[in-house]
Amino acid sequence: MNATETAASSAQQEASIRRGGHKMLPKVRRALLLLLPPVTAAYLMQFVLGVAPWRLAPGIVLANALCFGALYYLLCAATGSYAKCCFATHVIAASWGAANSFVITFRGTPILPWDFTALSTAGDVLGSYTLTPTWQMIAAIVLMAALWYAFHRTGGKEPLRSLAKGKAARIVCLALGLIGVLLIARPGLLEKFGVKTDVWNPAGAYRTSGALASFLRNTEFLEVEKPEDDSLEGVERILSAVEPLPAAQVGLRAGEKPNIIAIMNESWADFEHYGNITLSESVTDYIGSLDNAIRGHAYTSVFGAGTSASEFEFLTGNSMAFLPSGSIPYQQYILSESDSMASLLRENGYRTLAFHPGEYTSWQRNTAYPRLGFDDYKCGEDMDVPAAMEHGYVSDKADFEQVIYEFEHKAPGERLFLFNVTIQNHGGYAVAGYPTEVTLTDAPGRYPLAEQYLTLCNKTDEAFRTLVEYFSAQEEPTIILMFGDHQPSVEQEFLDKAYGVTQDGMTMEQYMGRFQVPYVIWANYDLPEEDGANTCLNFLGQRLLRYAGVEASRYGQFLQSLERTLKAVTFVGYTDGEGNAYSHLETNAYTALIEAYRQVQYNNLFGGKERLDEAFCALPLDKK
Repeated sequence: MNATETAASSAQQEASIRRGGHKMLPKVRRALLLLLPPVTAAYLMQFVLGVAPWRLAPGIVLANALCFGALYYLLCAATGSYAKCCFATHVIAASWGAANSFVITFRGTPILPWDFTALSTAGDVLGSYTLTPTWQMIAAIVLMAALWYAFHRTGGKEPLRSLAKGKAARIVCLALGLIGVLLIARPGLLEKFGVKTDVWNPAGAYRTSGALASFLRNTEFLEVEKPEDDSLEGVERILSAVEPLPAAQVGLRAGEKPNIIAIMNESWADFEHYGNITLSESVTDYIGSLDNAIRGHAYTSVFGAGTSASEFEFLTGNSMAFLPSGSIPYQQYILSESDSMASLLRENGYRTLAFHPGEYTSWQRNTAYPRLGFDDYKCGEDMDVPAAMEHGYVSDKADFEQVIYEFEHKAPGERLFLFNVTIQNHGGYAVAGYPTEVTLTDAPGRYPLAEQYLTLCNKTDEAFRTLVEYFSAQEEPTIILMFGDHQPSVEQEFLDKAYGVTQDGMTMEQYMGRFQVPYVIWANYDLPEEDGANTCLNFLGQRLLRYAGVEASRYGQFLQSLERTLKAVTFVGYTDGEGNAYSHLETNAYTALIEAYRQVQYNNLFGGKERLDEAFCALPLDKK
């Protein structure tokens, strides 16, 4: 072959290679569009959540990618468009990451499966929060705009075509989509990829295991775990062994029934109690100066949000410890008539009234309260006094004026049980122009959210003075309890300073301290001279009944007996008489007591018609 022929042959080969390359390029592009979008969507979701992509383990990325694949591949199989499905999947991934980032900022926990039953409640309070996008969110918007432009410029409307021929790609997409559906239907399989749940730190689990896969893993807890022995005979054995407490020595005449006012104060916490901060003025100075009062601290099961869970524990004596992480009892479990403090007091001749100066349907209180035994329920629209506002919510001062109104307008001789859930101190502590009156003496202005919150707490203290002074002048015996529902979500740096330790370095006792709220019990008749020991909300209601001279149910007697040994039992853990804290994951000398509590509560909450009816009727306490 001469030189001319050789050159011609080489040119033909190069042209063939170029033609083959041009043919391969669309195939490679379609292959990448087939395989990569679920993976890049998983990375984008975590990036928007604030997680550096290189920190994700390969198994975690694969698990979240397969979950996104259920959406992406099924859309591809249905629509035949790589580009549109790719763009839609990434928009959804970024939105999910952003939504969880905002929710973690506002309440300290991410979006959990049960939150979707409380969307109306979330909408009611959303306006009080400032949605400030992070730089990751802004970067994601830019990336999505660039992706849309790239698809538009390169023929994003092209239909799905197989790499070879025919409808093979649609079949492949359908098969891959069904694999993702399998993981969604059986989220326990995600554990094989390293996806873990953390009931104490769900936000951390979302960051390390992926916001989508972790959310799906939490759906495993939708069903309440049954105790090993859920028989009626087993419950009766436990209750029959209970020794009732003697009646509390209070200044009531025989048979006298006091009015009972229980106030659950929104986000009321006592950061001064930890001894690590100094304020320009104490926000509990009046409450701390009260005579004839019992003061202490109680453990809750929620932090930053979850008010209805605290209501549920206080009113029923049931603990969130035996219910799924993040569950909302009012929506999920209070589906028919249920035993509570309200139903017990109604049986004892009280008129039972619930009052919350917020939305009527928040947490579905409008359906839960009647089932718990309340005769009436008033919301913000029903207030009979001027609804003065404080940082966008009805003030505690106006709230307590409504409490006084209810007392003044009850029927003569009627005994009132009033359960009041306040709203003044609700989250959203970045209200522009709101005057800050309480500051940290060593760092004024450094924590604006915390200082706005502390200013509100100071107003709570002032409003409580008005309430006590009014009932001090009344002849009808009345007992008042005020307690917090959970601690507020403010600057983490402030919380670390208040606790004296960062979250990563906490012991179990210190970690439970994040869930501690104050309580005060005052009456216009003599109360026992005793300090308020630490307790939990599910035990606190029984203390109130004892100081009101009300006979407990057998379930209440069981709780009072349990508190002799375990001072608090919450979702987070439990404490003994010496203040030692324990995780529910460990086995120790108290495990049998915890299981007995689970067994009795399960029967109380889910036993239905087969419950031991006699176990929950009011029985006389031992008067010895």
